Amino acid sequence: MSDQVSKAQTFKALHVPGRPVILFNIWDAGSAKAVAASGAQALATGSWSVAAAHGFKDGEYMPFDLAIANLERIVAASDLPVTIDLESGYGADPEAVGACVARVLQAGAIGCNLEDSSRETTPLRAISEQAARLRGARQAAGRLGIPAFLNARTDVFLVAPADAHEGLVAEALERGRAYADAGADGFFVPGLVNEALIARVVEGSPLPVNVMANASTPSAARLAELGVARISHGPGPYRMMMKALENAAREALL
Repeated sequence: MSDQVSKAQTFKALHVPGRPVILFNIWDAGSAKAVAASGAQALATGSWSVAAAHGFKDGEYMPFDLAIANLERIVAASDLPVTIDLESGYGADPEAVGACVARVLQAGAIGCNLEDSSRETTPLRAISEQAARLRGARQAAGRLGIPAFLNARTDVFLVAPADAHEGLVAEALERGRAYADAGADGFFVPGLVNEALIARVVEGSPLPVNVMANASTPSAARLAELGVARISHGPGPYRMMMKALENAAREALL
């Protein structure tokens, strides 16, 4: 068994409802080393943070070759499993998405996030279209013999105000079921912060559920009680570090 396959299997096993894997998102080799030194079980990039660190806006404005080069340095910086936020897949169709996922795996990652929105769509891709893109990703991983963890992200909640979230649970779960059938391993619901709605999504999802932590979400302990299997921190760590750097620079200049 290859080391990459072993890491992929280890990473998948970390997704236990009620005992979530915590991913404190990174953006480069230096942040990868710092988070690895904390005792983290795995590493995950956040696309917003990676883009910002390289001077780009989020939304696949960062050149794909540069994203891959950055990923290669992250993989080399630690022995931990690494999953990359691949945004919408950097591809116009399922075949192109599959080709990009193949490059991600060839760079050493063991999984990726794939979201159902992009800057070209308003606001979300059709369920069938996104399912086809996920199938393209799964087939690409299969051809390489790597059991990659495909984390299917839906932006149903992210693009809607919080007071509309209750009415969107059914659509989110419909997407989750379709994405599971297409070969996804996890279901990511960023923007969802209400405890009762998180519990409903966890109960109805065929896949382990990933929540993005922020100031409005329940604590990690409470998310565990609700059955969440993965907690991401998105752009939070990058913003925190850049604010600390700015404050330190301001003090130094006084």
